[in-house]
Amino acid sequence: MDRRDRACNYLVFLAAIVAWIVVARFVTTIPPRQNATAGLAGAGLIGLAVGLSVTPLFWLAAFARHRRIALRGSWVRAVRRGGWVGIVVALLVVLRVQEVLSLPIGLFVVAMVALAEITLSVER
Repeated sequence: MDRRDRACNYLVFLAAIVAWIVVARFVTTIPPRQNATAGLAGAGLIGLAVGLSVTPLFWLAAFARHRRIALRGSWVRAVRRGGWVGIVVALLVVLRVQEVLSLPIGLFVVAMVALAEITLSVER
């Protein structure tokens, strides 16, 4: 791991901490039931915070899996996977706020994202 990778990890973790602070402030001050757009904005903020939180973890997992060698596309895959996680979390929060979330719908969303990620991450 060189200095650039370490700096990227620190910056993304710092951005995640800031995003979680914004989420805590937003969730504790604005009730989602009174304002229709507050639930959507809160879901977007939670999805962003979760996505930023797991992105460096995906990179570190790939780094450890490749015996401490940073491969060229590792950051791209980590950002893509973090984005998928953020989108899924935001979608599940939106469905929960709208009171339409059920187990089959949640499993369908997770299965579709898993299928898309498997398709995108096939090594050629």
